[in-house]
Amino acid sequence: MARIQIDCPEQFSFHCTIPVRITDINYGSHAGNDAILGMVHEARMQYLQSLGYTELSFAGCGLIMSDAALQFKQELFYGEMVEVSVQATELGRIGFDLVYKMEKSVDGKIVTVAIAKTGMVCYNYQLKKPVSIPAEAAAKLTS
Repeated sequence: MARIQIDCPEQFSFHCTIPVRITDINYGSHAGNDAILGMVHEARMQYLQSLGYTELSFAGCGLIMSDAALQFKQELFYGEMVEVSVQATELGRIGFDLVYKMEKSVDGKIVTVAIAKTGMVCYNYQLKKPVSIPAEAAAKLTS
């Protein structure tokens, strides 16, 4: 069976820390895949905020997620802290990818928990159609 492979950048421009909450834990006693995707969403919002944007206010347009991929490496448990690193990649005419590396500390050693990617498309919510990436936003994503 083919497995998802996400190319992970060597450098990341943004980092944040997210706690694993009790509501993130599933019947397997670890963070569920839906919770991991929720943490990715939180990291994306913090990343955009650090650039002065939101998903609805992205230098004159909005953003909409076109796809998401998760590659699991280790379990996350209640009370752990996950360091999420974010980097914009693959800028195109109307969109870009965000790659996320999720890590935690185990016995003083940093281990990768998951790698994720979301495809983001610039979108005009009033017209209900994709639009070009604003030059201002493209410059911030690549700096």
